[in-house]
Amino acid sequence: MCRTRSGLTGLEPDEKIKTLKGVDRREFMGFCATIAATLGLSPAFVPRIAEAVEGAAKKPSVIWLHFQECTGDSEAFLCSSYPSVEELVLNILSVDYQETIMAASGTQAEDALKKAMADNKGKYLVIVEGAIPMGTPPGPGGKPGAFCTIGGKTAYDLAKEVTAGAAAVICVGTCASFGGVQAQRPNPTGAVGVGDALGIPTINIPGCPHNAINSVATIVNYLLLGSLPKTDRHGRPLFAFAKRIHDHCPRRAHFDAGQYVERFGDDGAKKNWCLYKMGCKGPQTYHNCSLVEYNDGTSWPIKGGHGCVGCSEPDFWDTMQPFYERLPNIHVPGVEATADKVGFTLVGAAAAGAAVHAAYTFANRHKIGETDKKEGE
Repeated sequence: MCRTRSGLTGLEPDEKIKTLKGVDRREFMGFCATIAATLGLSPAFVPRIAEAVEGAAKKPSVIWLHFQECTGDSEAFLCSSYPSVEELVLNILSVDYQETIMAASGTQAEDALKKAMADNKGKYLVIVEGAIPMGTPPGPGGKPGAFCTIGGKTAYDLAKEVTAGAAAVICVGTCASFGGVQAQRPNPTGAVGVGDALGIPTINIPGCPHNAINSVATIVNYLLLGSLPKTDRHGRPLFAFAKRIHDHCPRRAHFDAGQYVERFGDDGAKKNWCLYKMGCKGPQTYHNCSLVEYNDGTSWPIKGGHGCVGCSEPDFWDTMQPFYERLPNIHVPGVEATADKVGFTLVGAAAAGAAVHAAYTFANRHKIGETDKKEGE
């Protein structure tokens, strides 16, 4: 269910600010502390984050585009909090075009888009949800990219037009970032991520759906520092995607101890043991799910007893399947050897387990260090 703060819709900016002053201050500062933690900032930044959010009452303009997707990322963004602190940001931002929530339709919506682009040229943020099809529909008169057409324009043409005058382009969800399920083999529509389609740099916040705390933190980073966060080679913000889920998984101790769930519902599952043998892709997936969780820190797949499917990785629909089996052909230093050997040598293996853990940690730190070094070059 989409929660809205009654009384804000339709108000002028000054009236919104007056109304928002009624928001509980303790709750708001708690939200700012969460954002600081997500961005990896010290608590000293909390007042500055609050100042940046509050000071952004009339800016920046946001244009939110929908292409090949299920609208799950809009739902994740709009329904992630109660009371809706994210909505506080949403209302403070000037969301001038968003097909799911805007009242206008047809030519009125198109006029709203044109006005937002003209009034805020070079300053507005474009948030994209969904992949862009590059293929040509079969049949006479088929036009390249016509699998997704909005207002007579293909998704490609519309995205190219809107992003040309944007300050930054933020892709939310795996579809906009890497193509998502639409790009799964055989990819009949030729779907690709926004960056690949347009040949432009984008901030990619993948996930199926993405975690709203990461998109909000990216926007706050922009408001606070006037720049977008540093990213990895896939365009993902480092504050959220620098480390593997496996490295911060609450079930990691069971992995190291050789304690695995062998089938859903067994004693291992009841004791929250490691899900690696049930196909969990945590060792191959970079995301901060285990740290921030979903739905206001309520839960996330592994906490609920289901393995990670690797939804924040490029082409995960192809590369991470079968979802309920291990990936023996995927080389992750230490993981395969550890999963097999530790289980067999569990008895009296405390010292060996510590050595395996230490070796894995050393290798992991070395790899992360190499990644940071490359990104710093």
